[in-house]
Amino acid sequence: MSAEPEELGLRERKRKATRRNIQLAVLRLTADQGLDQVTVDEISNAAGVSPRTFFNYFPSKEASLAGDAPFVFTDEIAREFETAAPDRDPLGDLLVIMADQAREDGAVDPELHALRRRVMNDYPKVFALKIDRMREFEAEVAASVARRLETDAAHRGDPTDPDDVLERARMIALLSLTLARSAWLSWAEHPETVSLPDALHRAYERMRDVVAVPSRV
Repeated sequence: MSAEPEELGLRERKRKATRRNIQLAVLRLTADQGLDQVTVDEISNAAGVSPRTFFNYFPSKEASLAGDAPFVFTDEIAREFETAAPDRDPLGDLLVIMADQAREDGAVDPELHALRRRVMNDYPKVFALKIDRMREFEAEVAASVARRLETDAAHRGDPTDPDDVLERARMIALLSLTLARSAWLSWAEHPETVSLPDALHRAYERMRDVVAVPSRV
């Protein structure tokens, strides 16, 4: 028998809470004790989970320090994104995915963000880990965008140049993350007046206004 939607929703909330607790624990311990002194056993104990549970969420201490990608892009979400109607804007659809998740999860966690910034300032290694994680994520999104662009072109009967598709896909992936960062900064400055989903929508609309202006270069 399959789980009911309410049960699945509760399970997902518990999973997210556990993941957050682990990240808070590793960041607090690193800030207080130093990066090299912190162990997985200490992190697990502070987070209220077993070391086995820790490894169910993160492959290493370093991975838990690097944190999560800006939004969830599972295989299921990627498949839905890649099979969307061919007349839709891939960049706009990525922003919709982000906005929907922000609406479901609530605001970006300011405590996690502040702690991670502190730790990254103290330990450049953690900053490098975060950059590596972002590059991996960019590549994942770009690969999915490339598949969608190829599918759209095939639907229209248009020929494709693999190099051109890859370049466009990378640009769309990078733009989506740039817009996400811009929206987050706007939200963080005035969280009481603007929601993160609205900030994402506004960032996308402003980007479209900018690219609509004739270039003078």
